Amino acid sequence: MTGHDHPDAHAHEGGNAGHGHAGHSHGVDPDADRRWLGIALALIGGFMAIEVVIGVMAQSLALISDAAHMLTDAVSIVLALIAMRLAARPARGGFTYGLKRAEILSAQANGLTLLLLAVWLAYEAVRRLIDPPQVEGGLVLVTALAGIVVNVAAAWCISRANRSSLAVEGAYQHILNDLYAFIGTAVSGLIVLTTGFARADAIATLVVVVLMVKAGYGLVRESGRIFLEAAPAHMDPDAVGDRLVGHPPVTEVHDLHIWTITSGQAALSAHVLVEADGDCHAVRRDLERLLEKEYGITHTTLQVDHQQEPLLSVGRAGEEPGGEDPHCADAHGPVHREGPHPH
Repeated sequence: MTGHDHPDAHAHEGGNAGHGHAGHSHGVDPDADRRWLGIALALIGGFMAIEVVIGVMAQSLALISDAAHMLTDAVSIVLALIAMRLAARPARGGFTYGLKRAEILSAQANGLTLLLLAVWLAYEAVRRLIDPPQVEGGLVLVTALAGIVVNVAAAWCISRANRSSLAVEGAYQHILNDLYAFIGTAVSGLIVLTTGFARADAIATLVVVVLMVKAGYGLVRESGRIFLEAAPAHMDPDAVGDRLVGHPPVTEVHDLHIWTITSGQAALSAHVLVEADGDCHAVRRDLERLLEKEYGITHTTLQVDHQQEPLLSVGRAGEEPGGEDPHCADAHGPVHREGPHPH
């Protein structure tokens, strides 16, 4: 029994596997997202060019680091735009999921650039703590205040796009960190202007480095989980297996796999055994509805079979006839049955 539950409710039968895809949501309107990202890119790119010139004139590492960070902001937005276009392409040929994971590549690149930039800025900041240059505090303060306005506008634009996409979230985190950087730079500029304490510029940079490492690590971790086929962070596969086996007339669930195709799109496959008189078709449909309603999983592949009756055979106690699982010769992962069982 193979059923493909699409919105048009068509079905195909001919085995014991069911593939539920009802209610797929493969992303929001890409045109709307591209428009907001394009506006943010224009704001960031224009101000970055101005800031580089002022940073060199003021001899401010904080301003130069902000400009470098804005460059990574611009790159992250460009990567998100490219990833959106690639992800929108239909699945064909060997790419059976399409190119949806292009956005995860973009998110990982964003995370890595944040981490690498943080290393460079930390080195420069420590060097300037030891030997601080003369910094034009007034110029730094005015530029930083203008940068705050630009980044607030850019962050607002990206917040209007689909932040459930890791690519968009990566660009948003870049700009949000840049906003924090400008706030720190403004404070350091005010301190330099009023007290002459030049090391404030480097200290502000180190504060921004900490924020960059936090955001970069988060992006690399989340994109890494997707590349390693891990279950979504908020979902416990053992709990899902126990929930499925608790649905009568299911007697066992094994070979359970939960992974993420792309941001916000989880998939599940499992081998389900039901009682000898159970209706495999009805069980598959019920489990698909359960997974969609309780876990938001709409991309499912369920192989549903009847539980085989134990056969009388000669052999050592505890051995399966034939020496292997009658359903899966190479079963992997925990086996979920009714009642207490190990995970």
